[in-house]
Amino acid sequence: MLPRWTRAFTHLSKLPSFTSLESPKGFSTIRRRSYAAVAPAAADSIHNSFPTKPSVNLDKMFRSKPCSLALPPDSPLRVEDPKYEGLKRIVLKMMLFYSKQSRSIRGANVIYRRVLSQVDKPAIYEVFNLEKTFQTSFSLLVLHMWLCLRRLKAEGKEGVELGQYVYEIYNHDVELRVSKAGVNLLLTKWMKELEKIFYGNIVAYDAALLPEATREELTEVIWRNIFSDDGTSKPDAAALRTVQAMERYVRREVSCLSLTDKEAMFSGNFMFTPLESRLPDPTKR
Repeated sequence: MLPRWTRAFTHLSKLPSFTSLESPKGFSTIRRRSYAAVAPAAADSIHNSFPTKPSVNLDKMFRSKPCSLALPPDSPLRVEDPKYEGLKRIVLKMMLFYSKQSRSIRGANVIYRRVLSQVDKPAIYEVFNLEKTFQTSFSLLVLHMWLCLRRLKAEGKEGVELGQYVYEIYNHDVELRVSKAGVNLLLTKWMKELEKIFYGNIVAYDAALLPEATREELTEVIWRNIFSDDGTSKPDAAALRTVQAMERYVRREVSCLSLTDKEAMFSGNFMFTPLESRLPDPTKR
């Protein structure tokens, strides 16, 4: 399986960073593809070389007690449905603006923007000493998509249905970004390759969090999916501390999301743990 991922990322590595491409303003176009029927686990992904000089004290990071990621009611970052009255509300109601599907699509858009916001911030690359390339940005995007989809699934059928909208928005966005980057020839082929990588990664993440899984399994999965540049299954000594820090980050985000209430998740009114505060202050050096 490894050569297939190599071909896909070798071709796509010529693109600019995934998150450096402007995000489309509208994500309302929904095409039915299911993320619930997950493909078999993929082999090791190919990614960028791992820098060996971390700039933060990784050993002390992500050890604090998990907490809810829900935004407080007075947060300026909250996104609320507009409250229309009178004739305008009647017209919008007739246009199904307040239907369950419309609400779900709006919520899914906000959720996906939260994912993009975390992946697009320079802090995540600086904290984990990652080069911002298409491979690393896409792999981090998949990781945070998995975190959200996993949490939504915990809400049962309703959460799975909302997760389907989030996945379809993600898939449409990836296709637009790759196309905008100049990959128009054989676009369908490359999208299928990225889709296989997506499913393979989330299967591996799910398996690494099973009760019978060892702690090292998640570390190794993160290494293969995000850090490894040669397909090796385990991180070397130089990379181990950074990969273990990301493993703690992922486990903590899983716990934080489990503490985040349903309303915050379904409306998208939550934020991943900010990483900017984890960086050293350059004025104190």
